[in-house]
Amino acid sequence: MKKTVWVTGASSGLGWNIALEAGRKGYRVILLARNEKKLHTLKELIEGEGGEAVAFTLDMSKAAEMECLVEQIMEKVGRIDVLINNAGFGVFERVEETKVEIIEEMFSVNVVGLIALTKAVLPYMFNEGQGHIINIASQAGKLATPKSSVYAATKHAVLGFTNGLRMELIDRNITVSAVNPGPIKTPFFDRADQEGMYVKNVRKWMLDPQKVASATVRLIEKPKRELNLPQWMNMGSRFYQLMPTLVEKIAGKKLNQK
Repeated sequence: MKKTVWVTGASSGLGWNIALEAGRKGYRVILLARNEKKLHTLKELIEGEGGEAVAFTLDMSKAAEMECLVEQIMEKVGRIDVLINNAGFGVFERVEETKVEIIEEMFSVNVVGLIALTKAVLPYMFNEGQGHIINIASQAGKLATPKSSVYAATKHAVLGFTNGLRMELIDRNITVSAVNPGPIKTPFFDRADQEGMYVKNVRKWMLDPQKVASATVRLIEKPKRELNLPQWMNMGSRFYQLMPTLVEKIAGKKLNQK
């Protein structure tokens, strides 16, 4: 049977590429995002390449409505084999400059919405006796940097949730994976880095969204606990976890590129 893959934040960036790749691999793709027009365009693109896609508007900031929305979607599509929690955004500002409303919005979408959606789909996975949850976190969840402390906090939370959930579901035949990419060439930075300084400083290291999407979709057939991209950046994160004081002392100015 063809697996049904739900992708949040599918209307642009990494989510768009993940959905396209999943369609090309023969999966039935459920497209979830707020922008109905862009979802329709993506649906037509996937179907034009011979794939199968269904689109639904979903606002990740409305956690209280998640259970009802998932029920409505399940009534129409009938199945969820894989949930790819991709939706999220960041704003690169120092804490004293960041409005509380923005902080709340980041946590609402990146963390609370992600957890609420996951919670809402779990009963359906339990009924099927199987499932796979893939959470798109970030290298920022392992190594925080100046001007992204709030965004990094949300990704720390996603990683904490992912690791705890994996252990909770160990006897349920449900796989839980984390994807931790570094900066990717997507419209994410249109909002996150409005001054353009970060993109200017890291452009040569930015990841190709298609390559990240392909690696993410490969997890469906070859699951693993964690996918880290690129590997050299993950090595830096590991070194920081072992010797945080030394890294902050030596690389502090280099990390402050925003």
